[in-house]
Amino acid sequence: MPHTPEPDEDDLDAIAPPQPVFHVEQALLGALLLDPHRIDDVNGITADSFSTAAHAALYAAISTLPRPDPAEHAKNTTWLDRVLATALEEARGLTASYLHALVQVCPWPRHAPAYARMVEAEHARRRLLTAAERLVHTVHDASLPHPVQTVLAEADALAAVVDDIANRFPPRSGVLPRTPAPPPTAADDTEAVEEEQLLLATATARPDDIDAVRWLIPDDLTLPLHAGLWQCLTTLARRDEPIDPVTVLWEAQQRGLLDDGSDPGEILRMLAEPAGSVGHWAERALQRSLLATAEHTGRRIEAYAGDSANTPFQLVAGARRALADIAAVRTRWQNAAGATPPQQRRAAPATRAGPPTTTAAHAARPTRATR
Repeated sequence: MPHTPEPDEDDLDAIAPPQPVFHVEQALLGALLLDPHRIDDVNGITADSFSTAAHAALYAAISTLPRPDPAEHAKNTTWLDRVLATALEEARGLTASYLHALVQVCPWPRHAPAYARMVEAEHARRRLLTAAERLVHTVHDASLPHPVQTVLAEADALAAVVDDIANRFPPRSGVLPRTPAPPPTAADDTEAVEEEQLLLATATARPDDIDAVRWLIPDDLTLPLHAGLWQCLTTLARRDEPIDPVTVLWEAQQRGLLDDGSDPGEILRMLAEPAGSVGHWAERALQRSLLATAEHTGRRIEAYAGDSANTPFQLVAGARRALADIAAVRTRWQNAAGATPPQQRRAAPATRAGPPTTTAAHAARPTRATR
């Protein structure tokens, strides 16, 4: 006979059980309620370190109220009543029975420092996750008037969180997160493709301008073909060889860029339609690359911090390695901005050079021909 669920049974099944840190917090609070003097052995945490408002309110009350006389505390519940009354100002749902339950679930009050360290570690993970989520959100905020500066400021804030965690949990050498990094987000962006085509055509028509944008590298471009053609252009310029659509096409053939079935005629037509300046299109491509790198860095750190099995030591090591990618492209962006005379800079475009397109290039890089 099929099972007929009782009313609200499905709703109860949908409620996730508390995370381990919830039980750790209960053990710590129980230890402090049983032996308030153990607050002297607890450091590195504040009320904000707790995962629930009720626990945060209880810890704030315990840490701010004067400690009771041990002998009197063993005889009555006067101090516990004061803790409850104070905590109720911030967490209305607390009851005296919950405080007594906390005391009962604490296995060893003398382990309070160990419990506090666990609470601190979990709080560090949540802080890192929040900072990484903010970075990703900022990358996709199309309303920002200066997206690069704002994204870099958010990356600095994320790095500051990592440094603070490292001070509390010094990283151990060779300890990286066990969590695999997520693949870059691939997306089609017609505007990016068109701008890169203009970059390649304009650089072909004005090869003398290529040396001024040495900070742009092939990996900044979104399509493997575009990246390969940019490398052809920079190689020919470095060799001081003639540059025109035909010579670029020949170099592309020598590098195997046409092996994927690209139409030589289409490439010639693309390279024969310059517009604007090499510096402008190169700066747009680099901006897109920086935003894409910031997004992928944020998602990597999100994945690390979202895995509760990673220790603070692993989170610091993994986050610092991910942030190094932003530092590298940031240096090139600063070189680009410093190399462009103010009077030649164009106003910020109405549309942003968003991040998804460059991550598409990152995802496609392994298929590129070896050059």
